Amino acid sequence: MTEFKSNMHPVVVVGAGHAGIEAALAADRVGAPVTLVTLSLGTIGRMPCNPAIGGQGKGHLVREIDALDGAMARMTDATTIQFKYLNTRKGLAVRSSRAQVDRHLYQSLMRALFVEHPRIKLVQAEAEGIVSKAGKVVGLRLKTGEVLPASAVVLTVGTYLRGSIHTGMLRRSGGGGGTQSA
Repeated sequence: MTEFKSNMHPVVVVGAGHAGIEAALAADRVGAPVTLVTLSLGTIGRMPCNPAIGGQGKGHLVREIDALDGAMARMTDATTIQFKYLNTRKGLAVRSSRAQVDRHLYQSLMRALFVEHPRIKLVQAEAEGIVSKAGKVVGLRLKTGEVLPASAVVLTVGTYLRGSIHTGMLRRSGGGGGTQSA
């Protein structure tokens, strides 16, 4: 296993939704210290108002993550309130499974994972840019001007990147659930 300097954060993950959580946990599993940067610590693992895991768009991905010891499927198993097998009257290529989960319990269990993974440092901040030298990533610059040193930066910003909310003819900057855009 690679030895890392104690003051270095070799992996910085931006975003704490499904992808960000899985990226942070994967880096932790291989022994890398990780910094997970999110706009709000209170939104780690938050799901939308329709908390579905699986379906045609994401079902195969959830199974692949599960095969690699990911957390999404385990948390789904623990929080499922309804499970459906979709498109059973159609061909095999379009059949898929989908679970509806208790979104509050799911978020709570995902957040609790970080207690079990002390090498993952949680930082509430807005990422502003990737810092590089000679074409190599060396860190992540936060909006405050602070630079988090890194040998790898994983961007999992989801729908909050320059997010817009449209209400009738009004348009404003923002993310889901009343959060800010990045």
